[in-house]
Amino acid sequence: MNLSENAKVPREMLTVEQAADRLAVSRTTMFALIKDEVVPSVLVGRYRRIPADELAAYVESLSAPKGD
Repeated sequence: MNLSENAKVPREMLTVEQAADRLAVSRTTMFALIKDEVVPSVLVGRYRRIPADELAAYVESLSAPKGD
């Protein structure tokens, strides 16, 4: 049995600093996005990580046309 058959496992996990760099925002702004649940994150042990695919989805949502 393959683990990926049972659960979606992100391929790449980013630190808060790496995610902030990709968005060209400060670390403080990145933490605010996480706190406001705009960008999903997970705890790995005591470290906060952002799945790269979730960060990409957030960026896509910024450029998506807004429906009325």
